[in-house]
Amino acid sequence: MNFSKFKIAVVIPAYRVERDVQDVLRGIPAYIKTIIVVDDASPDSGADLVAAAAKRDKRIILICHEQNQGVGGAMVTGFRKALELGAEIVIKLDGDGQMDPAYIPALVRPLIDGAADYTKGNRFRDFQSLKQMPLIRRIGNLGLSFLTKAATGYWNIFDPTNGYFAIRADVLAQLPLERLDKRYFFETSMLANLYLINAHVADIPIPARYRNETSQLSIRQSLFEFPLKLGGTFLRRILLKYYIYDFSILSLYLVIGMPLLMFGLVFGTVKWIEYASQNTPAPTGTVMLPTLCVLLGIQILLSAVDLDIKSAPQKPLSLPL
Repeated sequence: MNFSKFKIAVVIPAYRVERDVQDVLRGIPAYIKTIIVVDDASPDSGADLVAAAAKRDKRIILICHEQNQGVGGAMVTGFRKALELGAEIVIKLDGDGQMDPAYIPALVRPLIDGAADYTKGNRFRDFQSLKQMPLIRRIGNLGLSFLTKAATGYWNIFDPTNGYFAIRADVLAQLPLERLDKRYFFETSMLANLYLINAHVADIPIPARYRNETSQLSIRQSLFEFPLKLGGTFLRRILLKYYIYDFSILSLYLVIGMPLLMFGLVFGTVKWIEYASQNTPAPTGTVMLPTLCVLLGIQILLSAVDLDIKSAPQKPLSLPL
């Protein structure tokens, strides 16, 4: 496929990447029309190195933030610039060298063919490359992957926090860019908003390249901030998808199943404490009522989960370019 026929833009959020950014820029294929580097108020000399590279490569556009806004803030700035320049496809490529530009064709081909609206890397398809991933990242990604799938509704993808992605510009233009998270929750907030417009997301097997870089993501953010944000994302998705934008049998399942489960748990706990404190056995009816409520509530909620899994967007919004 002749990729040079298409207006493909690469956006690189740059923060403390002076060691690798020049190699990254040199490795970007010639068919990429525009390279937008957003220096996120980095304290190193990365912006100077990019400015020097821009004199040699006219595709490079450098945008500098006066204040640090995080990876999401940098990407939103790059997105807006790419849309302004008329890009048809926009790719996120980190400036630290972890993302191999050789996989750009695999990312953009489904978008060009109209087979997907958003493509993202999946580091868990290649076992040999997976072994290179630090153990703590492997464990963290597995846990976050499941929670993110539930929060965003994209049950059919894996490694949802992967930051190597490409998106059709016509789909990107439909997203509320101002609502995207400006920090490390950015990729998840992208998926959450893509789900609400029924965009089809496709996984592309891409091994990550791990070198000697230090992750900027802290343990506190992983353990405390992410679960809270994922919980909020999940509740927002359920409310909008099943009660504001639509109302279906799944909506009824949730309305019936959750109260049944909660009533059974609360009533059963209260009665167990009451009769245990009196040292007397609880009547059969008192035991059976919460038990039935809990079992029925779980069964109804499992049916709701099954329907939710099946409702993940499967049909692309985009037509072939």
